[in-house]
Formats: sequence, structure tokens, C-alpha cells
Amino acid sequence: MKLFNRLSTNIALAVTAITAMGAFSAHAADLPDRIKKAGKLVIATQANYPPIAYKNPETGQLMGLDIELGEAIAKELGLKVEYQETAFAQVFSSLATGRVDIAMVAISDTAERQKVADFIDYMKTGPQFFTLQANAAKIKGIADVCGAKVGASRNTNWPVQIAAWSNDNCVAKGKAAITVIGTEGSVDARTQLKTGRIDVAVQGSETLPYFQTMEANTYVLLGQPLFQQETGIPVSKTEPALRAAVLGALQNLQRNGTYDKLLAKYKLQSSSMPVAVNQGK
Repeated sequence: MKLFNRLSTNIALAVTAITAMGAFSAHAADLPDRIKKAGKLVIATQANYPPIAYKNPETGQLMGLDIELGEAIAKELGLKVEYQETAFAQVFSSLATGRVDIAMVAISDTAERQKVADFIDYMKTGPQFFTLQANAAKIKGIADVCGAKVGASRNTNWPVQIAAWSNDNCVAKGKAAITVIGTEGSVDARTQLKTGRIDVAVQGSETLPYFQTMEANTYVLLGQPLFQQETGIPVSKTEPALRAAVLGALQNLQRNGTYDKLLAKYKLQSSSMPVAVNQGK
């Protein structure tokens, strides 16, 4: 009986190993030869957007959802991962020149960006108005944003979208338009908010719970996200094989529960979405 149980266990382990190897090989087989030869996946990141990508203030180590998810994708493909810190403005040129293979910089998938890259969408989010608690007496809700100075990263499409929202929800109703001020990023927007240069800031809804925890009694959310948008991993249009490999790896991470565990770790369950390609509008 013991021998039978041992044999049954060994057979089950062998079947599991073969099944896992088959799933792994299916994704890895799609990889371009240059990446197979290098044995690594080079990922552009910008570590200034917690909890998506940031650095441990004590050790300087990269951390966040995108960092862990990127490592999981690379592992699924049998590769090591190499992160390259890249300015947002250089992401698409770095993809085009092959300096990086993919980018995970909390990039919104838009129809305009799809002209130069394909997007593997893995998270939904949306731009969110917020202000300081010190401003809450005069800016009580989203209706009070009309006529205010609103800051948002100029590296995103938020300034244009805020202006459009202002036309529809402020100007069209006889209220003063929003004055949109482009910032160098979300950190700069929060700094300008604290120094009084702007009245309201806009940031991705996926990041604000983190800052509300880190800086208690500081920020007040105004209304709900203005709209939903997809965050994706851009891949050069010249490398459809790489896109297929990364897409397959992400789909497997959703099936085996790794994706859900990582989102839960960073309190981003509401950002979950089925992995898909080029869903942005």
C-alpha cells in the first residue's frame, strides 16, 4: 500500500510538472530570439508613483505593483528582469529603439498612443480631483472645482481631459472655467497644492488611498473618478511576438491567482480587469 501511495504521488507530481512546463513553454515560445538569447526582459519604469512603482526610502529598492507584476511576468517567461528608470517622455522612443522591451510606468492606454505602440491593458483607473483638508471649507465637492486652479501632470492626457470636463460641467452651465496648470508629475502637483499655487490637484484614483494612509488628515477626495481608463503595458508595434508572450504570461497570472494577490497586497482590487489588448479610447 505504501509503495502504491508513493507511486501515485510521484505520478501526480510528474503530471503537474509536465503541465506547468507546457504552459510555460507556450508563452516562452512566442518570445523574439533576441530576448531568448539575452535571457532577460528589460522593463522601463519610473519610480515616483506609489503604490504602482516607487523606492523604499531606506534602501532605495524598487517596489510597488508594477515592480512585482513585472517580475512575475518575467518569471512566467523563464527570464530574469532588468528595470531601467526612464523619464516618461522617453518611454516610447526607448521602445522604438529597442533600449527597453516593455514599459510599466502606469501608462494610460489611449487611441493616440496606440498609433506608436500596442497596449496590454491590465488595470482600470481614472483621474480623481482632490484637495487639502485645509481647503475643504471652500471646496466642498466636485461642483466647487469650477473656477479653481487645478494642477495635473503635463506628461499625461489629464490637462486636456480636465479642460474638456470644465467646458461641459462649468462653462456650459454658466460657471467659471477651470484654470488648468500642467505640473512635472504627481509629486509636483501635491507640492503645489500644499504651497497654495493650485487649489485642486488631479491624480490617478489608484494612488490616492496610499497617500491618504501615508499623510493622514491631509487630502480630501472630491467626487468620483472623472471617467474610467485602462492602464497598459506598451510594446513596440514591430514586435507582435513579444506582445503575444507578455499577454499570455499575464493571462496565466490571472488564472493562477498571482494577479489578484498582488492587487490585494496594494489595496487595488477595484482596479482589476480582464487582461486585453488596445482597449483605450
